[in-house]
Formats: sequence, C-alpha cells, structure tokens
Amino acid sequence: MRLILLGPPGAGKGTQAQRLVEKYGIPQLSTGDMLRAAVAAKTPVGLKAKAVMDAGELVSDAIVNAIVAERIDQPDCAKGFILDGYPRTLAQADAVQAMLAERGLTLDAVIELVVDDKALVGRIVKRAEDARAAGQPVRKDDNPEIFEERLREYYKKTAPLIGYYHAKAMLKGVDGMANIDAVSGQIDALLGKGH
Repeated sequence: MRLILLGPPGAGKGTQAQRLVEKYGIPQLSTGDMLRAAVAAKTPVGLKAKAVMDAGELVSDAIVNAIVAERIDQPDCAKGFILDGYPRTLAQADAVQAMLAERGLTLDAVIELVVDDKALVGRIVKRAEDARAAGQPVRKDDNPEIFEERLREYYKKTAPLIGYYHAKAMLKGVDGMANIDAVSGQIDALLGKGH
C-alpha cells in the first residue's frame, strides 16, 4: 500500500502515519529522516545533501527526489510506504509519479486531513501547554506566530497538491478535526480496511 498524507502542520499526519505503520507494517518515509540517513550512510546522494546543508543552503528538489527514489527501493518498502511531508510542491508530485511509473508502481491513495485553521492554532497552543505541564520540551514550532507562518507556507506551496491529486481522482478527504480514533476509522474505511 503506497500512500501520501496531506494536510497543514498540526493536522495529525504524524499520528495517523504511525497508526498506519503499525496496522499495515509499511514504513513512514519522512524526508528529514531520509536525508539524515543518507548523510549518515554516506551514499553518493547523501554526500551531495551534506555539502549543501553544510553550506547552510536548502537541499534541492533533485537531491530530495533522488533520496526518496533510493529509499523506496529498500526491501522494507516492497509492501508499500507512507510519504509524510513529501511531496511538498507540484514539481515534487510530478517526480513521485515518474519514480513510481519507472518501477511499475502506483499510489493507492492520497489522504487529505481536512482541518479548520483557527482550531489548529488552538490545538498547537494546547499541545505546548500539555508539554509544559508534563515537564517535556515544547516543540519550537508550537508557537502561534511560527505556526501561522508555517500555515501560510503550506497554503502557498503545498495546498496546490490538493487540486493536483483531485484532478487525478486520487484525493480522499477525512475530517482531521475529529478525535484520533475517528480519523483512523475514516482512513481505514477509505482504504477498504475497516476493522
């Protein structure tokens, strides 16, 4: 099963991805984790990425796409994978389609966690308060100003993917404002795997 999770920061993509990992035994592929792993493994593309990051620059789409392509060829991805935080742009979405086509693969679904932005801001404020109350570190992006900037960035660069996948009849929406179990249930129903 090959899936993409879409939705703004704080929508619950990470939480749902973890549940899907446990349920289907497929890995969650995060570009940040993949970049760090490629750099640590000193793969040719990892060395390129390290040079760019060491120079304080953003890693190009070409490098990110190469790292994703390298990662989906690993044995643990044979049964499928969940792309989380990638693709972020239309160019990356085209690259994913090409990557999969080269391997004779297709996406099973693109799941959008549909959320209310104002409620999301409240959600991240609560997450920060809960972390403080539990004596845990507060994520630096759990700050309303930083979060709102990330939301603007999402709508500018990533939200166009909603139309892209809708036009391909691959987009499936779930109510991301429901509780975690309800969202998981909606996703299972969409995937035809209700338990």
